[in-house]
Amino acid sequence: MIKDHCWHALDVDAVVTALDTDPSSGLDAAEVARRHEVYGPNRLIEKPPRDPWLLLLDQFKGFLILVLIGAAALAGAIGDLKDAIVILVVVVINALLGFYQEYRAEKSLAALKKMLAPEAEVRRDGKTMMVPAEQLIPGDIVLLDAGDRVPADGRVIAAHTIEVDESSLTGESHTVGKFPEVLGNPDIPLAERDNMLYMNTTITRGRAEMVVTATGMQTEMGRLAGMLAEAEEGPTPLQIQLDVLGKRLAAIAGVVVMIMLVAGLLRGEPWVQMVMTAIALAVAAIPEGLPAVVTVTLALGLHRMARHRAIVKRLAAVETLGCTTVICSDKTGTLTLNQMTVRALYVRGQRLAVEGEGYETQGRIVTQGDSSPADLTPILLPLVLCNDAHLRGGRVVGDPMEAALLVLAEKAGVKPDKLRDQYPRIAEIPFDAAYKYMATFHLEGERVRVFVKGAPDVLVGKCGLWLDQAGENSLDEKERAVLMAANESMAGEGLRVLAVASCSLPARDFDPVGDLFRYLEGLRLDGLVGLMDPPRAEARDAIRLCHGAGIAVKMITGDQRVTAAAIARELGIAGEVLDSVELNVMGDKELARRIEDIGVFSRATPEQKVRIVHALKSHQHVVAMTGDGVNDAPALKTADIGVAMGITGTDVTREAATMVLTDDNFATIVDAVKEGRTIYGNIIKFVRFQLSTNIGAILTVFAAPFLGLPLPFSPIQLLWVNIIMDGPPAMALGVDPARPRIMEEPPRQPDERILNLRRLGNLAAYGATMAAGTLGMLIWGLQSGDEERALTLAFTTFVLFQVFNVFNARADRGSAFNPTFFRNPVLWLALAAVVALQLVVVQWGPAQAIFHTTGLSLTDWGMAALVASSVLVLDETRKLLWSYFK
Repeated sequence: MIKDHCWHALDVDAVVTALDTDPSSGLDAAEVARRHEVYGPNRLIEKPPRDPWLLLLDQFKGFLILVLIGAAALAGAIGDLKDAIVILVVVVINALLGFYQEYRAEKSLAALKKMLAPEAEVRRDGKTMMVPAEQLIPGDIVLLDAGDRVPADGRVIAAHTIEVDESSLTGESHTVGKFPEVLGNPDIPLAERDNMLYMNTTITRGRAEMVVTATGMQTEMGRLAGMLAEAEEGPTPLQIQLDVLGKRLAAIAGVVVMIMLVAGLLRGEPWVQMVMTAIALAVAAIPEGLPAVVTVTLALGLHRMARHRAIVKRLAAVETLGCTTVICSDKTGTLTLNQMTVRALYVRGQRLAVEGEGYETQGRIVTQGDSSPADLTPILLPLVLCNDAHLRGGRVVGDPMEAALLVLAEKAGVKPDKLRDQYPRIAEIPFDAAYKYMATFHLEGERVRVFVKGAPDVLVGKCGLWLDQAGENSLDEKERAVLMAANESMAGEGLRVLAVASCSLPARDFDPVGDLFRYLEGLRLDGLVGLMDPPRAEARDAIRLCHGAGIAVKMITGDQRVTAAAIARELGIAGEVLDSVELNVMGDKELARRIEDIGVFSRATPEQKVRIVHALKSHQHVVAMTGDGVNDAPALKTADIGVAMGITGTDVTREAATMVLTDDNFATIVDAVKEGRTIYGNIIKFVRFQLSTNIGAILTVFAAPFLGLPLPFSPIQLLWVNIIMDGPPAMALGVDPARPRIMEEPPRQPDERILNLRRLGNLAAYGATMAAGTLGMLIWGLQSGDEERALTLAFTTFVLFQVFNVFNARADRGSAFNPTFFRNPVLWLALAAVVALQLVVVQWGPAQAIFHTTGLSLTDWGMAALVASSVLVLDETRKLLWSYFK
């Protein structure tokens, strides 16, 4: 096999010799067959799709799920089929929901192979032919024209005014000229290897021939695809927390159940009844509804996000956004429009600003200060006529930079098509990277007008005249210095600067088939144009919101340092600017030490992007990485959550990401962060609600025998409390609206416990209040001498406690009576359903037989409701006192 070479550092003859090929005839059929055996097909290796059964089994790996399955088996073993069936139904529903979401994601987002060009034009056996792209091999001679997608990596051996869009690979927002000449530095960055072409980049202008140097997984894209396969995915913070919570709950339940069982047997209680009570108490102590509620909460959040143009591939990844502390964003197409736009002009010694962004033709050209506007005709003529692009209803045909020049003309009131009809082109000198300009020749009556655009340093040197405020004047060294200072000022703002020039000559002296370069004498410099890929307006607002939410934003781009710094200033991204050379010499420890102070990384390579993510993770950051190009994919996979662009993003990036933005809008990420925070908050609400119920049930059952009271709940009543509390109210908490000012809070710590000491203390207080109130009602009822009524009264009071306690769960710190109090109609319907069901259980004869209850009077119901409301009243009092003393 051919060893890896620095192909860009070898001349064409050396490359051809190393690859043992002939540019004029290509490889012969026998050699093609031999090399196919050696190199294999030109396609990227893909992971085989996961078996659906494995995806389904993954849903049963959580510790809490395994505990619930064990509880169901134990309940079934002693004949309590109702408990067993309820638990298993919850487990299966949870598994099916998770499986459906992940299976659909696997099917809908896939396939790196679509990125390969389907066919390629090659020269073999001295003939030009079309072959499937996957049949290309190193040594093939490939012919490329404007609009072609490069099918493999290769060394340019011939080029004719070729320009290439490499934004999907390098992050550069403008096209790059290519040439066959050797580049002497073997360590030159990928983005500056101007004699190489890379798979999946696009030819935007000209034509070229290249010799294939790498195919399939040996290409730059293949190397990136390999990095994707090597990146490991870890569990999200929520998954870790739920597993820890499950283990703690199981341990607590085990201890309490054993104490209850032993104490009951020592008192001489029937062992069958005690085992049944112990099982029921164990089920009540483990919130088996938690996995189902979490899954449904995440799924509902996922669908809400999809309606807001964010598609999440994994349910748990929705929550990860909620604790994101850093967003590392690619620039091109993510923070910017990926549409070159003229931002400034320098005409007649005057600086002009151009408003508007992208390819929209709305916008003004305004002067700075009190100066009168300059005549733009001299600069608009060359910008429109020395131009091969076209605008068709906002759609660009041709080079993006040239399209931006046409948009400028439209803003100035000039119609490009009309102007082109007025000045027909009769000859041209195409742009070439060797001389860095383009010239066109147009007939105007008896004269030929010559228009030139190109690099300022070249055209300023070629011009002998220039237009100043007084008109046409000679261009001496002083004026040249003024023009170059204007050029440097624009470049310092991150603008790409073009110079335009013109001259004219008699039509009788012009030979369109002769040496056209000789007519470029006596040029007059008409002005300078500054272009930029502008920031998205909504990105600025989104970044400001991120800062308010305590989320740092770092820009990682393939652009030059000056351009990156200028864009960062416009967007409001603070911090140092570091380029790839500085990053290369910086060790991982040094990078980790300085990472917090760096806001912009320019000319970053894919490997460096992954290093940046690792450095941030070393500070315990939860990192979100956004991007659209192939070069972003490995970092997206390495980050805690990768966010890909759906419109401009490549298939590789969408495959690597866990979330895809269908509108390519950075601002959508802020909505996703808010949704993630809301989802996590709603899960916390359910945990508070469910565990306070569990604690109340355990304390009530545990304390009753020691107070000489009968067990207040039968096993079926415990199960009933468990079912109705795990059902409608819990599910309704999952769709609770975001709490006020949620995006003004700092991100929570990834290792923050779902139940910290403060929350545990509150839950214990809620549980103790429920136990005291329930046992108090039991004692009050027993004084009447009717034990069945007393037990029913205690049972009903405990159920009503949950109706009031749900409002405590909704508001952890502030008052429950906040602006969101009535904003969840689902919750109010759920609470109404719970009260109605409890009425049926207590007052309806057939239900009384099943649940061992008896009818209560209106006074009994009133007393039960009054006592149950104490859990809300006491907590509101606590919050009021805390707020007062704080």
